[in-house]
Amino acid sequence: MLNQTSVTEFLLLGVTDIQALQPLLFMVFLAMYFVSVAGNGAILMVVISDPRLHSPMYFFLGNLSCLDICYSTVTLPKMLENFLSTHKAISFLGCISQLHFFHFLGSTEAMLLAVMALDRFVAICKPLRYTLIMNPQVCMQMAITTWTIGFFHALLHSVMTSRLNFCGSNYIHHFFCDVKPLLKLACGNTKLNEWLLHTVTETIGMSSFFLTLLSYFYIIIYLFFKTHSCSMLHKALSTCASHFMVVVLFFAPVVFTYLRPASGSPMDQDRIIAIMYSVVTPVLNPLIYTLRNKEVKGALRRVIRRRL
Repeated sequence: MLNQTSVTEFLLLGVTDIQALQPLLFMVFLAMYFVSVAGNGAILMVVISDPRLHSPMYFFLGNLSCLDICYSTVTLPKMLENFLSTHKAISFLGCISQLHFFHFLGSTEAMLLAVMALDRFVAICKPLRYTLIMNPQVCMQMAITTWTIGFFHALLHSVMTSRLNFCGSNYIHHFFCDVKPLLKLACGNTKLNEWLLHTVTETIGMSSFFLTLLSYFYIIIYLFFKTHSCSMLHKALSTCASHFMVVVLFFAPVVFTYLRPASGSPMDQDRIIAIMYSVVTPVLNPLIYTLRNKEVKGALRRVIRRRL
C-alpha cells in the first residue's frame, strides 16, 4: 500500500465539542456497547449451541450477530477512549484500517440482510422446496460470498484513500475514519475516489436494498393472493417483521448518507446519522429479534436454565 502523505496521524473531533457532555456521553455509549456485545453474543451463542436453531434462518442471524459485534467494535472503543482523552489522535495506518473494517463489515451486513430476505421469500413462497434450495452448502456459499465481496469492496476504498496526498489539516470532523471526511482533507484530485464511493458503494447498497424490497414485495403478493388462512398470514408476516425492522433501521440512514455528494454535506448531520447505523442499529438488532422471536426467546431460556 503506497503512502504518499505527509500527515502521520489524524485528530478525531468526535461527537461533540462540548467538554461538559463528554463524561455523560462516555457512560451512554459504554452502556450501548455493552448491550450490543452482550445481546449479539447471546444470540450467537444460542444459535450455535441449540440444535433446534440449526436452520438457514438462524444461520444467517448468527452471521448478522457476529457482524454487529465486530461493527460496533470498529468505532466504539476508539470513541470511548477519545471521550476521556484530550489528545484524540489516531495514526494514519490506524485510520485506514478503521476505514477498511467499517466498510468491510457495513457492506457485508447490507448484502447479508438481502440474503436473509431471500431466505424468507423461499421459506414462505416455496415451502416444499425450501430445504432443497436453502441446503447447508448453498447457505455457506452465500455467507462466504457476502463476506468476500464486502472485504474486497472495503479494500478498494482503503487502498485508494491511502494513496491520496494529505498535506494540510489533519482534523477529522467525525468520531471515526470514513471515506467522506477524509476526502475533505485530501489535497489532490479526489474525483476517482468520489466516483468509486458513489458507484461501487451505492451499487452494493442499493442493489441489496432493492433485492430486499423485491423479496418482501413477492412475499406480500404471495400471502394475500395464495393464503386464505388469516392465522397463517399473521404467522408469516410476524416472522418477517423483525427482519424488516432491522432492514429499515440499517438502510435508511446509510442511503441518506452515501447518496449525497461528498462535498457540501454537513458533517454534524453525518455524525448523527452515522451513530444511527454504526451504534444504535447493532444495539437494537438483538432486542428486536429476541423480543419478537419465540424460538430465540425459548432457546435463551433453555440456556439460562442449563447454566443455573
